[in-house]
Amino acid sequence: MRRLTTGVLAVGVLLFSVGCGAGSPSRRGQGRYAQTVDSATTACERNPAYCAKVPGEETVHPLVVRAIQVSTAGRAWEVLDEMASKRTEDILVECATWADAEVNKKEFGGRAPTKQECEQQVSGTRENPVTRGMRLGSAKHRLAFQCADEKLSQMIPRRFRLEQRYRINPETQQLELATHKAEVEMLRNGGKDLVGSVVPDVVIHTGDPLQPQAVFEFKFPCPEDNPPSWRDYPPRPGQQASNQGAAYESAFGESPTIITPKGIF
Repeated sequence: MRRLTTGVLAVGVLLFSVGCGAGSPSRRGQGRYAQTVDSATTACERNPAYCAKVPGEETVHPLVVRAIQVSTAGRAWEVLDEMASKRTEDILVECATWADAEVNKKEFGGRAPTKQECEQQVSGTRENPVTRGMRLGSAKHRLAFQCADEKLSQMIPRRFRLEQRYRINPETQQLELATHKAEVEMLRNGGKDLVGSVVPDVVIHTGDPLQPQAVFEFKFPCPEDNPPSWRDYPPRPGQQASNQGAAYESAFGESPTIITPKGIF
């Protein structure tokens, strides 16, 4: 996703602040990461990018139709979209940082695990070991998903998917969603139809999940000074991508972004 210049970002933050301020509680108001949205209009709650403050009024009103806004405001819509993109990145990094700190606090009293602790085998087999680092990563992912769901539901409701399986239909060559029911059925049939499918951590879309705009993956390196990297895929029939990142780019036509507690990669 494109970055804003300092000037454009300042304009975006101003537009966002007058578009959706604090007010009514969120639908997850009891959650650790609950946020609030402006109660002046339900349209603002549905999509902050559609909100703008009417000159001379204190309430927030929805912009009438996107087409009208584009024709009258020109680049204003693009600025709002870029602002939302930057805010999404910030939210995901914040969630990764929080999840990392929470698990480290529980497991190590707040310090980061050492290389030896990360490599310690806790289950699995010699051929397929499960290390403590893997287990820590799973725990941190769960908290990061909880945080992302609550925060993104307030900023861009119905414009994101978490852990959604996608695949390219072998007959139509079109991107499609794989429901849990369909996934189970494919597994019962041997799993060959799941080869080449992907399950990214976070997909931001236009409101139609088949129109992805950005793809994100949480990574929690262990030890923390390890560089984040995409998971390699073993060679197998029908599997063309060599690693996780390449598979995402092939499926979505969008370069995926790694999110870590230390920022974006």
